Amino acid sequence: MRDGLEKYAVGLRLADRHGAVEGRPGGFDLLDMRWDLLPGVFSPLHTASTELFTRWVPYPVGGRFLEVGSGTGVTAVTAALCGCAQVTAVDITEAAVCNTRMNAARHGVTERVRTLRSDLFDALEPGDRFDLIFWNSNVVEAPRDFACAREIELAIFDSGYVTHERFLRQGFERLADGGRLLLGFNSLGNLQALHGIVEGLGLCIQPLVSAKRQAGSFEVEFQLLELAPCVDATA
Repeated sequence: MRDGLEKYAVGLRLADRHGAVEGRPGGFDLLDMRWDLLPGVFSPLHTASTELFTRWVPYPVGGRFLEVGSGTGVTAVTAALCGCAQVTAVDITEAAVCNTRMNAARHGVTERVRTLRSDLFDALEPGDRFDLIFWNSNVVEAPRDFACAREIELAIFDSGYVTHERFLRQGFERLADGGRLLLGFNSLGNLQALHGIVEGLGLCIQPLVSAKRQAGSFEVEFQLLELAPCVDATA
């Protein structure tokens, strides 16, 4: 198990790789489709997370789907192609919002994919509710005095896990009746810190599916987790 400082160092290398301009292509192939890729956007070419989570998410066919941190828009566009009636894709950077819009247009689902620049749920309308909310989170825990020097670092680092706590605290307020809250996580994150937040909010974690993939010289385990209020078995 890697310690926090080692994971942080890996995160810095990932930020360099995702933020590199030289040699960065303008598009990529994934899931048997072609996708546009803008500078400064988290690239599915450098990690298996986008492909795995996009395959794993149980899209609510005919329902409303929200992706937090849409990046290139692969998952949001796939949700629309898989039959979601309404898809909302939010990201904190303008480059990612533009990239999601480009790929929604490329694959003919613009009318069903709403894109917003938003820090988590901030830009949503008060009455917006969803049948499934998914976030492929910025799992690498940065020191509390860490300040992002590049926008790409927002997709990788979460100082003190404050963004994870906000997602879990506010996410359930955005679910429709019977809705589900899913988190894409991996072994570069601080699972102990996540469990602490979850327990403090009276929630439980249900692992849905996982897989290990090689990322350069190290192995990463990706996990799709479902968060839900704990059920008291004695009640």
